[in-house]
Amino acid sequence: MVIEDFLRDAVAKEAADIFLIPGMPLAYRVGGKITSQSEERIMPTLAGQMVEEIYKLAGNRDMKKLRECGDDDFSISLPGVSRFRANVFRQRGSLAAIIRVINLELPDFRKLHIPQQVIEIAGMKKGFVLITGPAGSGKSTTLACIINEINRTRNAHVITLEDPIEYLHHHNKSVVTQREVLTDTESYVTGLRAALRQAPDVILVGEMRDDETIKTAMTAAETGHLVISTLHTVGAANTIDRIIDNFPPNQQQQIRAQLSMVMRAVVSQQLIPATDGTVIPAFEIMFFNSAIRNLVRESKVHQIDNIIVTSQEEGMIAMDNSLLALYREGKISRENAVIYSNNGELMEKKLNRM
Repeated sequence: MVIEDFLRDAVAKEAADIFLIPGMPLAYRVGGKITSQSEERIMPTLAGQMVEEIYKLAGNRDMKKLRECGDDDFSISLPGVSRFRANVFRQRGSLAAIIRVINLELPDFRKLHIPQQVIEIAGMKKGFVLITGPAGSGKSTTLACIINEINRTRNAHVITLEDPIEYLHHHNKSVVTQREVLTDTESYVTGLRAALRQAPDVILVGEMRDDETIKTAMTAAETGHLVISTLHTVGAANTIDRIIDNFPPNQQQQIRAQLSMVMRAVVSQQLIPATDGTVIPAFEIMFFNSAIRNLVRESKVHQIDNIIVTSQEEGMIAMDNSLLALYREGKISRENAVIYSNNGELMEKKLNRM
């Protein structure tokens, strides 16, 4: 089986992910569903050969990290076809891979149902913005849409630090410098520190992985840059708690004070199975106003949800209200509105009143 062939086939079938797992047939995720592409199971020996082909396609990438750590993340490009994000790993003693398909064309936020107020983050000149959600919820795509809007509308220097690089941004009104962790820089923290000496206006950090990355990102935001990043949390209030909990108790009050000053927005998103067999995003959007800043400072994060619900005129939206709107429009089922809500019991009551 030639790797290039199934990569091309996956793009033609509009697959989001490719599953190369020993013991099962090659499978694609299309429209949120995983489907086998044949009846022939991939045996461990063949899987190992296919993984070696993937590494060759990635410019003869060294397999040292895979051998030493048991997993590896990198990108692949097929000119004229697409880009791909590969995660290769060892499982039950054999090699496997999950490959995410990334379109060569930058996505149109309108077709992806990303709200206008999320894209307007591109107009912010400084501060800290987080795009959050579970793995595979479309955070990278939302980031790409925001960076594309900056590139299209602003004269700025944008530095992205990614692991690996997914969407490619060509210079438009902005200069866009894209760096890949381990290939172009040692780590997110090293890249962030270097970025502060590279005349940036906007810094995109692929992921907030530890307290050192968070602290360095907040310092960059304090010094007058717009810093945008991601976290694997659902819900704006949960995101603030997660950041604070990354630090030892004796530092948490200082972090609360810092966050209250530098945070500008938290966007939380989930991909929900739609009634037409595809998936559709639901968003929670929180912009930091004086009330939210006070709650963060005073360690009353649990009250943030109430502020979001009552601040729609400021562009905010609660996750449950986003789900209700999708259900009203017939885009998601009642069952999924309850499953993906923050409070299933309360959502049931709201749906019954409707």
